[in-house]
Amino acid sequence: MLSLSLVILLSYIVGSFPTSIIISKLKGGIDIRNYGSGNAGGTNVIRVFGWKVGVGVILFDAVKGLIAVLLVARVMYDALPFKNYTPFDDFTVVQILAGTSAIAGHIWSIFASFRGGKGVATTLGIFLGLAPIELGVTMAIFFLVLSISKYISLGSVVASVSFPLVMVVRHNVFHAHLAGYHTLIYVSIGLAMLLIFTHRSNIKRLWSGTEKRLTRISLPHRTKS
Repeated sequence: MLSLSLVILLSYIVGSFPTSIIISKLKGGIDIRNYGSGNAGGTNVIRVFGWKVGVGVILFDAVKGLIAVLLVARVMYDALPFKNYTPFDDFTVVQILAGTSAIAGHIWSIFASFRGGKGVATTLGIFLGLAPIELGVTMAIFFLVLSISKYISLGSVVASVSFPLVMVVRHNVFHAHLAGYHTLIYVSIGLAMLLIFTHRSNIKRLWSGTEKRLTRISLPHRTKS
């Protein structure tokens, strides 16, 4: 039980690394949570500092998910303290637990007064390690929605819902093999619901027509959502 507890704890700490907050302080001497949408995520960094810095933050946050499922889980894992009833092997179950912990750390960062990002980039890193083909199709959907609407939040919400749907279609229509599909589908649905929850304020603004499209915001405009 100690080893699994360490995997969960260390994955949470890895996910908690406040990339956007550190970068915003180094780049502009500000707390990114006091500008733009008020969110500590890569999208808000793009709004405030531009694409290059924002994409760098997103990539680093995705790496946090990869580190959790490919490094922390492998180094710290010993054995499951409970019977595994899933079609996954024990190690993959540990990877899922590690990845979920990293997402929780990103959203509720212990290093940022539990005010982190919305979990999208870290989720990308996790599914890159577990279901890369499904993730690739989902990313194509995200960029299509973004190119049409210019709303990253809308693209993120649509992609969150699309991922489990892509998984269902590939498995049941195209009969593609995905190890542990009957467990991973529930994990993906649960994470999709979590990401929709973290985007609830964006959804309200989209509905009311007040959500900002993807444009750079100058630093003097200090706002909070």
